[in-house]
Amino acid sequence: MSEGRTRRAGVPRLVVLVVLVAVAGLAFTAGRIVAVGGETDQAGPNEADAGFARDMQVHHTQAIEMGMIAYRATGDEAVRLMAYDIATAQAGQRGQMYQWLETWGLPQAGDPLMTWMRGSAHDHGAPATATEEELLEEMGMASAEDMRRLEAASGTELDCLFVDLMTTHHLGAIEMVDAVEEMGSRPEVLGTARAMGETQQAEIAALASIGARLGCG
Repeated sequence: MSEGRTRRAGVPRLVVLVVLVAVAGLAFTAGRIVAVGGETDQAGPNEADAGFARDMQVHHTQAIEMGMIAYRATGDEAVRLMAYDIATAQAGQRGQMYQWLETWGLPQAGDPLMTWMRGSAHDHGAPATATEEELLEEMGMASAEDMRRLEAASGTELDCLFVDLMTTHHLGAIEMVDAVEEMGSRPEVLGTARAMGETQQAEIAALASIGARLGCG
């Protein structure tokens, strides 16, 4: 499929615009929840709150990188909009989670990845001997080889690879969201996680629509 044909293929602009509006609304809601949570005198965060803040920062960092690669290299308007939205929204959320840990007086690094999810319905049961690469894969993260392929790709190959990798990435994030909603305690964490999950579900639907239009396998 030529690049010109890709641009004329009837981009589902409404899907992308709905996602962008949803992101803005959810981000505002999350910000309000954070402000309210910051004014309470409730007990400090539990293991799930802190683990989620740490692991989701790691997760978001790769999503930002993938988004910026696609944003700079794609020739498809819908992919560019989606990549930019993901990168910018998750950069803001990463900073928010960093600030939570600072406010709580906790270190930015802690237990091995996903340790805090043990005992939840989303416990992957990763053994203590699992390598970091294996744990990252369990979180839906792209491998180093996947990232090299994305950087080297162009045209429809790039767009389809971005759709595939980001969909898997989002599914891993939603598992963490579900786990912290089950086990977390802080209202700012629970509110932000809920908004995050809703946004990423909408983005998965938009990515599927883009992939179908491009004929991705």
